[in-house]
Amino acid sequence: MSGISPERDHQQAQPPGVQPPQRPRRDLRYGIIIARPFGIPVYISPYWFLVAVLFVLFYANSLPRGLGSIHSDGVRYAVAAAFVILLFASVLVHELSHCVVARAFGLTVRRVQLYPLGGFSEIEQEPPTPAREFAVSVVGPLTSLALAGLGWGLYVALSPTGIPRVLIDQLILANLVLGAFNLLPGLPLDGGRILRAGVWKLTGRPGTATIAAAWAGRALAVALVAVPFLMLGGRLSLTNTSVLWLAVIAVFMWMSSGQAIRAAKVRDRLPGLQARRLARRAIAIPGNIPLAEAIRRADEAQARALVVVDHDATPIAIVNETAVMATPPQRRPWIDVGSLARALEPGIVLSADLSGMELIEAVQRSPATEYLLIEPSGQVFGVLATSDLDRAFAGV
Repeated sequence: MSGISPERDHQQAQPPGVQPPQRPRRDLRYGIIIARPFGIPVYISPYWFLVAVLFVLFYANSLPRGLGSIHSDGVRYAVAAAFVILLFASVLVHELSHCVVARAFGLTVRRVQLYPLGGFSEIEQEPPTPAREFAVSVVGPLTSLALAGLGWGLYVALSPTGIPRVLIDQLILANLVLGAFNLLPGLPLDGGRILRAGVWKLTGRPGTATIAAAWAGRALAVALVAVPFLMLGGRLSLTNTSVLWLAVIAVFMWMSSGQAIRAAKVRDRLPGLQARRLARRAIAIPGNIPLAEAIRRADEAQARALVVVDHDATPIAIVNETAVMATPPQRRPWIDVGSLARALEPGIVLSADLSGMELIEAVQRSPATEYLLIEPSGQVFGVLATSDLDRAFAGV
């Protein structure tokens, strides 16, 4: 199975208070780097090796004895290992084709990930137009079908027998399956992104297109589970291994489609994340007054935030709401409000004009519970509480 994963989608699906992963040069979370074609790191999941061993064992046992020079267990396992390497090399070429076209459109490719069920390419941004989305998506299946055609050409030209015949046959079959399966119209498959490009072109709404393609992916997942029970009215039986693989693929597709739906809904909410709209009214207070008096002044002014200023009325700190709420009322007259404030740092002073993804990224760069919002003129506009941003992000 193969797919394209826009990394920006994943960042948008994270709550504002969660730090996004930085671009790794070598990150064990993604597995082991095996190559850097075109400068793109290719990671293999540790689970890949386990599944590769199982593939070798399964395929070696399925090879008929006495076929050409395949007459010993050692040769059988060598042929099976060569087939597994060819299979995942085909997946890698498939993914690199996505990467090449994406780069041609100026999109940043972060990595290629190979995992037991196939692979995917992590592209930092979505293609900006339906046509480019289509081009980036369709090139993968076309490349796989071209590899199958190359295998057929080798078969016709060489008329191989024995081990070469077995490997060429499997190369043709694997790439035909990889190309055809990925053309199925549902996310996270390439065909799902092709469908998304078409719906996007018709509606002009990428969010609607994503949800449509994701639900198509869920329908495909259900169909994969139903296949063993519905094929030819139950007259065609499948092995237990085949049923298990179909179920695993179906679960993966269902979960990935659900993630795409959630990400699309998040993107639809992004325009509503405006710092000005979410800001709390704040009042300026000196840091040496009692907390009880500061709260009284805020209530009187109908403000929900406190900004500490110096003798020149310049903001120097923001009072932490959590610390205020944790202070018992009987102690508030005896605690200076400045002792509960966080000194202003460049990262927690934001423009009041920030909105959408720019606002989320600004918050992610400098985690805090409150941020001071200022006008372009430098005047204080208000205070943005991370809790308010989280609720707006979650659609609460």
